[in-house]
Amino acid sequence: MLKINVISVGTLREPYFIAARDEYIKRLSPFCRIERTEIPEAHTSSSPSPAEITAAMAAEGRSILRLLPQKAYKIALCVEGRRFTSEAFASYLEELEVGGVSNIAFIIGGPWGLSQEVKSSCDLLLSVSDFTFTHRMMQPILYEIIYRSFCIRTGSKYHK
Repeated sequence: MLKINVISVGTLREPYFIAARDEYIKRLSPFCRIERTEIPEAHTSSSPSPAEITAAMAAEGRSILRLLPQKAYKIALCVEGRRFTSEAFASYLEELEVGGVSNIAFIIGGPWGLSQEVKSSCDLLLSVSDFTFTHRMMQPILYEIIYRSFCIRTGSKYHK
């Protein structure tokens, strides 16, 4: 069974995001094993300088890199990433699995994004939209995207 790791910066606090995330994790259980890890956001001042932002991203990046499974196919969510349709992403994930990938790690950065070191270590940079979302909102969105991909692959009526 495919293993999916989701490593995200920041802890969900909003009950509605937690409920949505947990619902999709439950729905994903027939298709894959989910392992999720939340790392703390690096502390910055209320009006951080560019140097402070860079330092925060670097600190978060070091934590992420320590947690990334060595043999996982690594996908970072970032604005400059590749965009897919739902159907194309479902096919992409299926091709990975057919090609022998048994572990996929998705990475969600913090409020400032991901360090270049994290992005450079990844196999795919993925953009889910031209819109900007909060990093906390991305957790339930990502789980829904993954669930929809499995539903497309299995012909479920969820995807219309």
